[in-house]
Amino acid sequence: MNQDTDTQYPDTQHPDRHRPLADRIALVAGATRGAGRALAVELGRAGATVYVTGRTTREHVSEVGRTTETIEETAELVTAAGGTGIAVPTDHLDEDRVRALVDRIDRDHARLDILVNDLWGGEHLTATSIFGKKSWETPLADGLRVLELGVRSHVITAALALPLLVRSDAPLHVEVTDGTARSNRRYRENLYYDLAKNAPIRIAFGLGRELEEYGGTAIAVTPGFLRSEQMLTHFGVTEDNWRDAIAQEPAFAIAESPYYLARALAALAADPDRAARWNGKSASSGDLAKVYGVRDVGGSQPDAWAYFEDVVYGGKDGTPDDYR
Repeated sequence: MNQDTDTQYPDTQHPDRHRPLADRIALVAGATRGAGRALAVELGRAGATVYVTGRTTREHVSEVGRTTETIEETAELVTAAGGTGIAVPTDHLDEDRVRALVDRIDRDHARLDILVNDLWGGEHLTATSIFGKKSWETPLADGLRVLELGVRSHVITAALALPLLVRSDAPLHVEVTDGTARSNRRYRENLYYDLAKNAPIRIAFGLGRELEEYGGTAIAVTPGFLRSEQMLTHFGVTEDNWRDAIAQEPAFAIAESPYYLARALAALAADPDRAARWNGKSASSGDLAKVYGVRDVGGSQPDAWAYFEDVVYGGKDGTPDDYR
């Protein structure tokens, strides 16, 4: 296996580890690709039953326009990893569809233990009409769509799934976003994007207060510079030769696979002290990796947010290798 490359992402760190989430029921909302897919697979690898949702199926393509990743494939990967993957096509802006999803989980298991809100699907908008533009230069329809995809979908899903989640003996609500409370003190280039990526942090903060009496945990998490399927396509590389993209974008040297955050979150989900550690907080993949001792595919432990804060924005001498 080459450094940081492993097409199927097997658990090379703990191939014989136990299954700490074997009795847990999880929903990963937005599990078609990227971090959402990896999160679903790693929860499954830890033994969980994982409902995976999204808009792209083998019969239907969402506005993202990618046909190469589907929720059915994600569910199959979850099962192959040792869990039970269940694909449920769901547009999380459609309240009736989300209610039907929650009702199905209720009928099947009468509870939900882990809710991961990884809903987004706005990359096509950020690339074409969001980044590099003032708020008044941004097409209003595109800006509002970013807020629908990045905020409204999260609120709908949380509102309808939380009554099932609080039946768990240890509810875990995870908001996946871009950035932490600390890093997002820096403006995120465009007003609509800034709002969309800060809102999940506040959702986790607020739900942390509401879940306290149930022994629950709410946390916002973020990957670093993510080697998602879409990002690899953007640079014209694959996971096997991703380092070739560094010639186009030097900062890509700090990039991480989707499985880095996923391994860390699976460890958090199995942590009996997670509420005391994390409730109401936000954390990066690098933050979680340090606490739980996990590493990315290939064995590195990147901290992309520290690299950008210190070197890219702060002017400190350093290289990506110093932060891996």
